[in-house]
Amino acid sequence: MSRDRLIYMPLGGAGEIGMNAYVYGYGAPGAERLILVDLGVAFPDMDSTPGVDLIMPDMNWLIERADRLDAIFITHAHEDHVGAAAHFYRALGAPVHARAFTANIARAKMAEHGHPPEAVITASAWPETVAAGPFTIGFLPMSHSIPESAALVIDTPAGRLIHSGDFKLDATPIVGEAFDPELWAEVSRDGVKALICDSTNVFSPHPGRSEASLGPAIETLVAQATGMVVATTFASNVARVKTLAEAGQRAGRSIVLLGRAMRRMIEAAVETGVLTDFPHVVSPEEARELPRENVMLLVTGSQGERRAASAQLARGKYQGLELKEGDLFLFSSKTIPGNERGVIRIMNALSEKGVDVVDDDNGQYHVSGHANRPDLERIHQIVTPDILIPMHGEHRHLREHVKLAEARGMQGVLAVNGTMVDLTGAQASVADYVETGRTYLDGSVLIGAMDGVVRDRIRMALNGHVTATIILDEEDEPLGDPWCEIMGLPDTGTSNAALVEVLEADLSQFLNRANEKTLASDDTLHESLRRVLRQSAQNEIGKKPEVTIIISRMR
Repeated sequence: MSRDRLIYMPLGGAGEIGMNAYVYGYGAPGAERLILVDLGVAFPDMDSTPGVDLIMPDMNWLIERADRLDAIFITHAHEDHVGAAAHFYRALGAPVHARAFTANIARAKMAEHGHPPEAVITASAWPETVAAGPFTIGFLPMSHSIPESAALVIDTPAGRLIHSGDFKLDATPIVGEAFDPELWAEVSRDGVKALICDSTNVFSPHPGRSEASLGPAIETLVAQATGMVVATTFASNVARVKTLAEAGQRAGRSIVLLGRAMRRMIEAAVETGVLTDFPHVVSPEEARELPRENVMLLVTGSQGERRAASAQLARGKYQGLELKEGDLFLFSSKTIPGNERGVIRIMNALSEKGVDVVDDDNGQYHVSGHANRPDLERIHQIVTPDILIPMHGEHRHLREHVKLAEARGMQGVLAVNGTMVDLTGAQASVADYVETGRTYLDGSVLIGAMDGVVRDRIRMALNGHVTATIILDEEDEPLGDPWCEIMGLPDTGTSNAALVEVLEADLSQFLNRANEKTLASDDTLHESLRRVLRQSAQNEIGKKPEVTIIISRMR
């Protein structure tokens, strides 16, 4: 009897939305051959990760086993699925497989990091497959809010798995493939051991709406506008960008694409043949010469990103274009939880300019790219897996999805990041738990969440910083007075004296009464001075700042 086992383990994306990374393995316990599905990022915020550029999964477990990793498979080109592939490519060393549109985006990312284009291999859609160790993988087309999204059919010696990727059941997606229930039924006919399934919209009670349903409302809105029209959406939603552009074209407007990501996605869609009839676009320079009522801008920044085109237009000019009173700004997007403040900041800035802002509170101008609860029930019914493992969701989403599966008589497994699930037998079981966490891109350096860099930055941001310099002579006696420099602190405190002068005076007083033993030891002196500074600041301004002590000895 074979001792080989089939395992599944999320390293990111299970218990959170973003940073997707899912490991599958088959072989002897502890020696399984491995594949990785998706390798994405999440985006930082100034409250919890100041200064960080990107957040990625902690991949140390897999890096330590990179000699057993046969391939990486990317389901689609959203940043939370492909954004970290180039950052970890050298450490993991495995080929990356993706469909043409996703491969185009992934190769551009690889090139930015100096990796060869052949690192990414273009895969065809099902029924063509890719062999990787004991696995055979096929890309099963599925509709989503980006072209050429795919579920993965993963055949193993222990049975067939289907990894759904992100999906919705859209029969008229405008761009990309429609959901094909007959194809999914055919793939599932001989039995599916486990469906590893998107859980994002498990709490949404109504069936999802098609992308094609938005056209009439958007056309009416644009046709009625009298000034310049600006619309923002997710740049990767090529179908939405096309719908917006066509609405502008029908209203007699010239279309301008603003923002690197917007242009890049449309270019990739055209280059790979996904998009064949996009309206003609003009440059910002050409648009400046046209009447405002004949211009429509399609811009990045639907989530309030400070450097994106939306935010720059809200603050002032962008590439010579400026919004004025009577213009219309449409948010054809849903605000991702956590981004509300940035989006509202932009809306208020636009309002101050007299711009009419339209968002999607009433559901007229945006549809989700994820399956709602009835759609999840439908895919369960088509696939009829033995085991249902929710992924791509916060803990509450995963737990609710397990309940949904168990109500249909399926075994549901709640597996958050780091949970290794043994899928070999008829019943899934937890085989192990692996410590998982975060990796931060900080400038050009990858740092671990536990390295302390971000924690120290938060502490400095909250409490300010004091640098104190002390010079001691050959006899370990103070040479002159200490001096301080402050950052992020008020100039004066409760005594109405300059804060720097108060701190320096308290340091001088301490040094003048310190004994020889304290003055002779750098460590003891450092800690004593730190305590004096923090207490002095607490008395003056009610805060204990971060402190740097510089001790110079004249020897």
